[in-house]
Amino acid sequence: MAQTTVSTTSVTAGVDTGQDYRRPLAMVTTLFFMWGFLTSLNDILIPHLKSVFDLNYAKAMLIQFAFFTSYFVFSLPSGKLIDAVGYKRAMVAGLFTMGFGALLFIPAASVPSFPFFLTALIVLAAGMTILQVSANPYVAILGPEKTAASRLNLAQAFNSLGTTIGPKLGGLLILSSAPLAVEVMRQMSAPDLQAYRIHEASSVKVPYLVFALALMTLGVAIALFKLPRIASVEQRDGVVHDSIWRHSHLILGALGIFVYVGAEVSIGSFLVNYFSQPDIGNISEKVASGLVSFYWGGAMVGRFIGSALQQKISPNKILGVAALMAAILVAASMLTLGHVAMWTIIAVGLFNSVMFPTIFTLAIEGLGPLTGDGSGLLVAAIVGGAIIPEIQGVIADRIGIHHAFFLPILCYFYIAFYAFVGSRRKTAVRTA
Repeated sequence: MAQTTVSTTSVTAGVDTGQDYRRPLAMVTTLFFMWGFLTSLNDILIPHLKSVFDLNYAKAMLIQFAFFTSYFVFSLPSGKLIDAVGYKRAMVAGLFTMGFGALLFIPAASVPSFPFFLTALIVLAAGMTILQVSANPYVAILGPEKTAASRLNLAQAFNSLGTTIGPKLGGLLILSSAPLAVEVMRQMSAPDLQAYRIHEASSVKVPYLVFALALMTLGVAIALFKLPRIASVEQRDGVVHDSIWRHSHLILGALGIFVYVGAEVSIGSFLVNYFSQPDIGNISEKVASGLVSFYWGGAMVGRFIGSALQQKISPNKILGVAALMAAILVAASMLTLGHVAMWTIIAVGLFNSVMFPTIFTLAIEGLGPLTGDGSGLLVAAIVGGAIIPEIQGVIADRIGIHHAFFLPILCYFYIAFYAFVGSRRKTAVRTA
């Protein structure tokens, strides 16, 4: 079995020490807002770069593939970084890495180059991975275990505030002009086409420069702020004779994170193009981008509600009901047209709300000193946001966007299974 060292000082994970953690939690919550805001901008980049570079759906989904594959690649190194420097310095490193990734959008737009854009997204996501691996367990552990799900739902509500504002603001700044029809672009001469692409791609320069400056400023603020240390990671005095692979609720929870992120990103990534369809919304991409905010806004509202409900109702029951409702709404959108199809898919965001924080807290529950390693595994599972949208993109190219949404339905069925069956703990951490 793997041996994991564990600390015994500072803040004891999951124990109510009576300390007031509102200020550090408020500071860390700003990180949730920032990565939510920037993640949701991918939903704007997809239709924008799709039109600029004349991409099919499968190629456009490489944006999400590159972004979310980074979680898988960088999650374990992020855990090692936290082991080496602690939560606070890891958060600062994550913010500056994200800032550098945002700056790379400027030369990517100047070329312009789709592979360069993907590179910038990978760097941005690498920094975001460090934040996810550190901030999610930090919020879950900093206080009593019984309110961990409620606490993380509340923090994730501000993540959803970022995802709500992101598409609306991104649509106004990035989708500033109507794209040319594909047929017109294909008839343009090479110099004219290049000039058009440079002009259209340049709309990302100012927004991402501002984002880079904001991220680096926040990094300085976190560096100067005094955050409590987490005992189970910050110091290493004892040894635990155990492995994360012995805990089925964690392993099944990682699969739950995989399919949840895949489903949420699949839906969000296609909304602008979906709403633009003649038999669905028949609206422009710019108008559609504003409606995407309602999808993410539903997640924000749902997380505030979920945070309150989980004070009184078992988190796994709330998770199971939410998953079944999401599956029903996606099916309803597939079976209808017009505004009914549009608003039923938007409503899915309300029920997506509690899924990530609730799966996360159920999965790390009872892990004790293995919590950091478990968090790394769960964040690695975010790679579902790379794989499932790409599969749905291939399906959409063959059968159309409307009926490609059957894939998220299967994801929600698994989440319901995890809520009612797979989240039950069967083993306890064994210490020396």
